[in-house]
Amino acid sequence: MLPFAAVLAIAAAGQTLVVQQRGLDLSVPGMLALGAVLCTALPQQHGWPLVVAVAAGVLGPALAGVVTGVLVTRFGVIPLIATLGMNAVLLGLVFAVADGTPAGAARALNQFALDRTLGVPHTVVVAVVVVGIAGLAVGRATSGRRLTAVGVSPRAAEVVGIRVERYQVLAYAAAGACYGIAGVLLAGYTKTPPLFLGDSYLLPTVAAVVLGGTALSGGVASVVASGVAALFLTQLGQLLRALGWSDSRQLIAQAAVLVLVVLGRVLVPWLVAAARRRAAETAAGVRAAQPISR
Repeated sequence: MLPFAAVLAIAAAGQTLVVQQRGLDLSVPGMLALGAVLCTALPQQHGWPLVVAVAAGVLGPALAGVVTGVLVTRFGVIPLIATLGMNAVLLGLVFAVADGTPAGAARALNQFALDRTLGVPHTVVVAVVVVGIAGLAVGRATSGRRLTAVGVSPRAAEVVGIRVERYQVLAYAAAGACYGIAGVLLAGYTKTPPLFLGDSYLLPTVAAVVLGGTALSGGVASVVASGVAALFLTQLGQLLRALGWSDSRQLIAQAAVLVLVVLGRVLVPWLVAAARRRAAETAAGVRAAQPISR
């Protein structure tokens, strides 16, 4: 379970950065597939060194993220449309690089993804490092605070001197790098990744972001919380498979959990506020009923 949870956590970290900027990234399948095909097909079919191919697997999606960010910020394309179009372009690029045939991961990459350090899978170690760095950057670094300010209110951020477009493009680029890392790890773990290996990660990344507490309207976000939510979703899926549930019932169960969390996030504060109002009214009534002592 842990390797797939790690891949989902890294991808969810990227999705969190985009959602924070009031977007929704539909290019996740193409980004993961591009990272996977670059680190597998380039060494096997084109003779590239493995290290260079892995770097290309991370930088390629990051560059695609830059292009998406420019389309959204400079040309005013709606994020859903920009990322959906980019996904189609990336899938076409994947077929061109792979020549229509999936390539196997190099032995060193496969061994790295399967090995453990002190009993912990390397995929989990990479996920902890990536999510931890992203979480610290968003929560404590100056650039992360500016990203949050841009997500909360681009106009207010521009008034205080923040270059809004630059930070929005940075968010899309960082998200692309996260997708690339996830694709490389998934390719190494599965040995021979299919060309559409990222299709099953689009909706789970959105679900992890919502379960982690990031609002789809943008603003304050928690990358670490999205990573924990990814672990929960993976555990839930494994539990339902162990119980013999069909894929359709598993999807319904995940949707039900998501709805309950969203409703709870709305209802719990409302119930708490209502209880406080009733308590204040009761206290005021008690004070009014007490006689005035002289």
